[in-house]
Amino acid sequence: MIYLKNATVIDPKSKTERQKDLMIDNGRIITIADHSEEEAVRRLQQKAEKEQADSIDAAGLFIGPGLVDVHVHFRDPGLTHKEDIETGAQAAAAGGFTTVVLMANTRPPVDSVKTLSYVLEKGKKTAIRVESCATITQGMQGKELTDFEALMQAGAAGFTDDGIPIVEESVVKSAMEQAAALQKKTGRPVPLSFHEENPDFIENNGINRGKASGHYGIGGSDRQAEISMVERDLKLALETGACFDVQHISTKEAVELVRAAKKQALANGICNIHAEATPHHILLTEEAVITHGTLAKMNPPLREEEDRQAVIAGVLDGTIDLIATDHAPHSAEEKAQELTKAPSGIIGLETAFSVAATELFGKHHMPLTDLFDRMSYAPARMYGFDRGYIEEGAVADLILFDPDREVTYETFRSRSENTPFKGMPLKGKILMTICDGRIVYRAGN
Repeated sequence: MIYLKNATVIDPKSKTERQKDLMIDNGRIITIADHSEEEAVRRLQQKAEKEQADSIDAAGLFIGPGLVDVHVHFRDPGLTHKEDIETGAQAAAAGGFTTVVLMANTRPPVDSVKTLSYVLEKGKKTAIRVESCATITQGMQGKELTDFEALMQAGAAGFTDDGIPIVEESVVKSAMEQAAALQKKTGRPVPLSFHEENPDFIENNGINRGKASGHYGIGGSDRQAEISMVERDLKLALETGACFDVQHISTKEAVELVRAAKKQALANGICNIHAEATPHHILLTEEAVITHGTLAKMNPPLREEEDRQAVIAGVLDGTIDLIATDHAPHSAEEKAQELTKAPSGIIGLETAFSVAATELFGKHHMPLTDLFDRMSYAPARMYGFDRGYIEEGAVADLILFDPDREVTYETFRSRSENTPFKGMPLKGKILMTICDGRIVYRAGN
């Protein structure tokens, strides 16, 4: 039993920010006492003393629901020199994430019940909640669909070929039709998440075609690579009604396309369009690639300042309803290669909250209730997880944090350290992570 007292509690579901005490037992929040009700607080204090609860005084601090990341790579099976499910889960807990959804581009990819079961069983042995997508197509070849129903029955949270775009429109349409039909049949969300980069507009991916590509004298990724596929797939999502997620959005034009599509969907009485912003696209531009080289190389690439501001505006107004890390670990040896040969991607689980708190809360004055909506409640809703909010009876997935405390990340629990955020002064420190009523991370001084 844990008694958390004197904290300011952030609940994105009720959109409230109030000083409260919480009692946790058997993995659930069993009692909440609002400090506006002195008698309720007194009774809860007496109960905590009687039950000899582990009492934590959080005066001056904040409690929010555990973060939910719908886009992470733990590289297991097949590439565990970069990360595995255990080290990835440790990094997630340190970053305040109590639920993660793994991408399926492992080796072998998660296109079978056998591989999915391996991932989920290993995930159950960690301290957090590890969910996983399965692939949309067999072998991530973009041709033949996997067995959506069998994979969902085996525990797949959703479907994605993340890392590789699905070029054939007919395949995307078939996937959306099947997902929509399965969602209607089961009553469960069947999210399809798409990596939107048309290879016809890319030469040497990971670097924006513009100032960054000019600096290095390479072709780079034209913004039209993203725009063209987002435009195509939004139309298909509106036609089919499938739950559609635009992953790691990077261009101002794509943000506007999502904004217009969401309005159209809502006008038709549906809410099936979603979009993700990564912390790195929120804070950085292509200038970071010139400064940090391969440590700031990722797909889609960091773009221009106008794009960054459009992404921020989309997060602030809810056009972009998800903040997702795209945690993509690579070894130091791999990232030490020349720019065109080094793999794309950066780690992000441990730094994500601080980046978001620094830029969105600190600079753009985003309400903490909205920040936790994008990082907890909305991602949980998209996948149908009963998490991401704080009320009596809810699962005890919580974080204790200080949004104003300065923090600099020099070491990581992830097996990899490929990030331009290493050594960068940020604000927003995770002090404790509680998952299923158990303390799974506690920060040092």
